[in-house]
Amino acid sequence: MRRPQRPEPAPMQTDDRLPAVLGSLAWAAALVVLLLRGDSLAEQDRWWIWVCVTGLALGLFAILYIPRLHRKRAEAEERGRARRARREAERRRAGQALDGAAPDPAGGPVPGTAPDGERARRSASG
Repeated sequence: MRRPQRPEPAPMQTDDRLPAVLGSLAWAAALVVLLLRGDSLAEQDRWWIWVCVTGLALGLFAILYIPRLHRKRAEAEERGRARRARREAERRRAGQALDGAAPDPAGGPVPGTAPDGERARRSASG
């Protein structure tokens, strides 16, 4: 016997900007340390300055991009909910229309089920 599957927990809400801010601060601190070393930094190690600049730039980009990402995801979720609600309303209307239809007194198919009736007639004659 299979054990019943537990429902998935709701997604945890977090502030995704915090890691981006902390990372940017770390890259900024590393950049300051490297710049303070000045000429004592060997020529072959100066590329680390550009690594810090790149890390800082990516962190600032993330700080600006994350709120937009969350906003777009929320908008997409809302559009999906509206689309599902619209489909459900259309299904209900279609179901009510079929429920109100009376069968054909001659014993023919119920309105809205003609394709099934056609298939049955074809298989019986063929």
